[in-house]
Amino acid sequence: MNIDVISPNTLVWMNKSYFCVLGQSGAKLEKLEGDCATPVGHWPLLYVLYRPDRIAKPTTGLPIKALSPSDGWCDDPNHPSYNKFIKKPFGASHETLWRIDKIYDLIVVLGYNSDPIVPGRGSAIFLHLTGSSFTPTQGCVALKLDDLSEILVSCSRGTKLIIHPHQ
Repeated sequence: MNIDVISPNTLVWMNKSYFCVLGQSGAKLEKLEGDCATPVGHWPLLYVLYRPDRIAKPTTGLPIKALSPSDGWCDDPNHPSYNKFIKKPFGASHETLWRIDKIYDLIVVLGYNSDPIVPGRGSAIFLHLTGSSFTPTQGCVALKLDDLSEILVSCSRGTKLIIHPHQ
């Protein structure tokens, strides 16, 4: 089954609608690194990352990995590990996945720009948690913890996130 994201703020899964937040620049067909756009397309849900010190292990049919303070994601288009999970310390530009705020307490890694990885086409595109003010993301799709947890229960390998162009 597919999860549909309809710009600007609706995610639909199993005939239920959820409020979501997209990138500051909206949904775009041509995503570039740093443009704050959410990439339009069909993206497989690859695996789940979570903060074991803050939330319980989620229930899902997807592979799951607990985060640690040394986890990150390379966002340097000139580095061989671009758009890949990394361990810190790391010598190139990267995002820290173990954050003070709670938006990365639960992450679903999407198969965007992953096979093959094209430098500069965008990195670290996730399904993750919203902040308390529902601020737009830097390109990800964000949901409330309860909503993302509810959705994950019925997700499995083969589930795709479809981000539709803005109508």
